[in-house]
Order: sequence, then C-alpha cells, then structure tokens
Amino acid sequence: MISVLRLNHRIGRDDRMSTHCGLVSRAFGADEIIFTGDEDRGLIESIKNVVQRWGGIFQARHESSHTKVMKDYKRRGFKVVHLTMYGMPIQEKIDEIKKSDDLLIVIGGEKVPPEVYQLADFNISVTTQPHSEVAALAITLDRIFGGKELSKEFDGEMRVVPQEKGKKVVRRGEN
Repeated sequence: MISVLRLNHRIGRDDRMSTHCGLVSRAFGADEIIFTGDEDRGLIESIKNVVQRWGGIFQARHESSHTKVMKDYKRRGFKVVHLTMYGMPIQEKIDEIKKSDDLLIVIGGEKVPPEVYQLADFNISVTTQPHSEVAALAITLDRIFGGKELSKEFDGEMRVVPQEKGKKVVRRGEN
C-alpha cells in the first residue's frame, strides 16, 4: 500500500497545489492521500468526484495531526519517505525504498516542522534545487512502480481515447 501525506494544506492558498497532489497520487498509483492543516471538505469532495468519474480505488481524507499519522503508520509497519530537497538523492535510495510493500510518502506544504525529518525513515531529494512537491511526488511514484503505473486501467465512467491530434473522451458504453 502506498499512502501520501500532504502537510499543512491552507484553504485559499494551496487549493490548486493540494488538488494536484491528490490527482497525481491517484493517477501514479498511490492508494490514498491524507491532508493535514485546514480541513477542506471541498478539496476532499473534488478528489472523490474525480475517482467517481474516472475510476480506480483511491481514498482522500483529512487528519488533524501529521505527527499522529506518521507515528501510526510507522507502528503499522510502513516506511516513511519524506520528499525534501535536503534529503539523499532518490537514485541512491530507490532500491532500498522499493523493498517495503507499505510506504507513507510525505510531501510538504508551508515550512516543514523538524519532527517530520526525524520521524522519516528516508529523507529523499528529487534534485537539490527548489521545485514542486507535485513533481517530486510524480517522479518518486514513477521510480517506485518503474513506469508500470503509466499503463494502469481505471475502469471509470469516463476515459480518454489517445489521439495524435485533438481530444476524445468517451463515457462508459460509448466507443
């Protein structure tokens, strides 16, 4: 199981970024995303609506404490992978990370509290330059799944039919 923990969501400030964290988590093979910070029912419902229309089994929820979530998942045997530009390069640690069946991938929001670095089993960088947590999450999930997630079938009400040019979306039962 792969869970994603998005730290410190702020309503009005992080809406688009947090939504993209949820969309990337789902599309790239994670099983759930947990948000801390402001409780945003609209954010959770938006992600649930995507799952309903586009398919797949994916959960989105809010928890009040990132520390409690991290400690709980560690007790359950998950390895905690914190994505930070200050960590060890992903290319050096990915084989070790992939040895665990259960991962909690932690991605930041506003300033990351020091206890996140301490609780993590791996502090991992996807470059040592400032960049987006969405990009780091996508690259990390791709490295974990070795590209297999790119062919995943979701069996939703809607699906994209790949086209050289133009866009084609069909609903279940249509060609």
